[in-house]
Amino acid sequence: MPPGVLVCGNAVMDLLVRPVEAIRWDATIWVEDIERSIGGNGANTAYALAALETPVRLLSLVGVDEFGSQLIEILSRAGVDTTWTARTQSPTGVTVALVRRDGARAFLHRPGSSAEAFPDPPEFSAEITSGISRFHLANPYALPNMRRHAAETLRRAREAGLATSLDTGWDAKGQWMEVLAPCLPELGVLFVNEEESRMLTGRGAFREAARDLLRAGVETVVVKLGAEGCAVFTRAGDFRSPALPVPVMDSTGAGDCFAGGFLAALQRGASLEKAARLANAAGAASVSALGSVKGLRNFEDARRLLASL
Repeated sequence: MPPGVLVCGNAVMDLLVRPVEAIRWDATIWVEDIERSIGGNGANTAYALAALETPVRLLSLVGVDEFGSQLIEILSRAGVDTTWTARTQSPTGVTVALVRRDGARAFLHRPGSSAEAFPDPPEFSAEITSGISRFHLANPYALPNMRRHAAETLRRAREAGLATSLDTGWDAKGQWMEVLAPCLPELGVLFVNEEESRMLTGRGAFREAARDLLRAGVETVVVKLGAEGCAVFTRAGDFRSPALPVPVMDSTGAGDCFAGGFLAALQRGASLEKAARLANAAGAASVSALGSVKGLRNFEDARRLLASL
């Protein structure tokens, strides 16, 4: 088994409604699917790593309500170590995802327990880091308290001897670089999508944005390009990796699964090129089914899918 990953991030319950092309107030809209799935950047990424047979622990906070219990059960059954997923009296976070037929989605989000998670930077004790070689911070913007000390958290992880990575996610409060800039010198790998790269740097092209982020201290910038695959940038050069051609049902959580695939490959010592291919496979598997993780394959199935294409 490869060394493990400690994922820090939110865990929420997703309620997915599909297809929804438009909202009409004071009217009834008939849909084909209403399903429940695990959600939240932390939970999705941890689940993807477990599905790809990579040891993973989730550092998170959920409520003592039914949704919280269901999340822990689903994650544990998938192989995620939830020992450090704490419980609180606050309700578990919930996201209602309205999904169009082409896979695009709009979110209605109640942070719930995520709003009180991590009032202080986590401690990287010998117990929590045993068998772990990487710390991954999944969307600090989704965790109000983490916004204040994300950089300190990453610094502590590096002091504990862990490689570091971060997936930005969307900042609903618009504090993009105010939160992220102090984190950049502490990061080995940064995941952003194309729109996030623009919001962070003000650059119109993701290539220019990625180079700005490298100059700010990141070692590797991975830009998620959806149906176009991804682009990977380092100080030594960059490359593109094409997406896998699959029908898209729902893009919810695909970026988290992409990050999980990329990290699963790195944990096995793969090159950045191979990591990008596995990440694209994980993202393609995610979008092929309704919900973030329903379509995920195990590591060998993902490798066979890549070989067949």
